[in-house]
Amino acid sequence: MSQRKRSKGLGYSQMTDGEDDFIPTQVERRSQDQVSELVQFLLVKDQKKIPIKRADMLKNIIREYRDAYTEIVRRADRTLQEVFGLQLVEIDTKRHIYILINNLPRAEGEYLCRGKEKEKMGLLLVILSFIFMKGNSVKDSALWEFLHLLRVYPGKQHSVFGDVRKLVTEEFVRQKYLETTPIPLTDPPEFKYQWGPRAEKETSKKDVLNFVAKMQGKDPTFWASQYSEAEANTATT
Repeated sequence: MSQRKRSKGLGYSQMTDGEDDFIPTQVERRSQDQVSELVQFLLVKDQKKIPIKRADMLKNIIREYRDAYTEIVRRADRTLQEVFGLQLVEIDTKRHIYILINNLPRAEGEYLCRGKEKEKMGLLLVILSFIFMKGNSVKDSALWEFLHLLRVYPGKQHSVFGDVRKLVTEEFVRQKYLETTPIPLTDPPEFKYQWGPRAEKETSKKDVLNFVAKMQGKDPTFWASQYSEAEANTATT
């Protein structure tokens, strides 16, 4: 007499009398819907590069299928990688916060750039380069002074970037490209800027150094300290 048993896969029944076919159960069919909904949910969030909380995925998409959370997320991540070239990455393991990063090979000079955001991402790359070349941390006053040299003024509306101060201090920070930390005992209050976790995932210090070297027409080894750090960073990733 044939017997049925659960396989290790989510919601499948498997025949043990020699049949190789898997018969999807109602749970399996419903979980496939959850995967599709989760993929759409993540893509919408990614349009504005909003970090995604596990709690929101559970509340808005997975709901009563909490026991299948890990499997649903795994399948959604696989779909994102295979279809869209995106990867779901957890950037905060304590609060369970995720981002989508571009998993497709990037052509030279297209670091971090996607679609209509190319101009903003170009400015971001310049800012990330400045931070790295200055020792991975810069004061906000130094950053604004640097952007002023590029004729990008925080107090004026830019024809491409719009409100530059808002773009840098709010949008890039919210998207986790940049992080700000208050500097103690400063009056008026000052902040320092560093790379955020999304920048760490989507580009590398070696890419940024190569970008700087190309812009200045020099070999990356010209900056010995940064070159050494970039090589070490590449070796550990």
